[in-house]
Amino acid sequence: MGSCSGRCTLLALCALQLVTILERQVFDFLGYQWAPILANFVHSVVVILGLFGTIQYRPRYVVVYTVWVAIWITWNVFIICFYLEVGGLSQDSQLLTFNLSRHRSWWLEHGPGCLHEEASVAGLGILQGPALVPGAGCILEHGYMEVLHSGLQVLVALLGFICGCYVVSALTEEEDSFDFIAGFDPFPLYHFNEKPSNLLSKQAYL
Repeated sequence: MGSCSGRCTLLALCALQLVTILERQVFDFLGYQWAPILANFVHSVVVILGLFGTIQYRPRYVVVYTVWVAIWITWNVFIICFYLEVGGLSQDSQLLTFNLSRHRSWWLEHGPGCLHEEASVAGLGILQGPALVPGAGCILEHGYMEVLHSGLQVLVALLGFICGCYVVSALTEEEDSFDFIAGFDPFPLYHFNEKPSNLLSKQAYL
């Protein structure tokens, strides 16, 4: 019963991870964040593998999922540190785009509540149209939006890691306790008492 509840919980967590990573992948694509896009893709594949292993009672697949989830937590902690500029990291670097472009987070220009005002070319007074005023009126800055996304991933992944370890343990115990063709029976079904050779020879003579 405990194994069933653990498996059901892990299935629910994997489904939640797929939904949240799909949402995150969309915004990373819009911001051309190539490193997160690649990490999100690998994460999606491994989560699907974990789903398959949980449904099909394959503990090895669940082990792969559990190990990857630990790596995924580390990656998201790095993303949090990157956007909070911890340890000398800077949001202005092109680290997440592999230095292929100068694009930054999609939330920089589309944050909730951010104001757009008429901007002009410096020194010419020519209006360029609506442009974002960084930090003006934003309910939440883009860095904190990314931190919230990564924080959610860390929380769900941590629960998935704990549940994955429990499911692996439960499935392994079930495999160990299963009797393969009476392999653990000291007196298997095909066991028979051998008669002494001299008795067999007498019966053959008669």
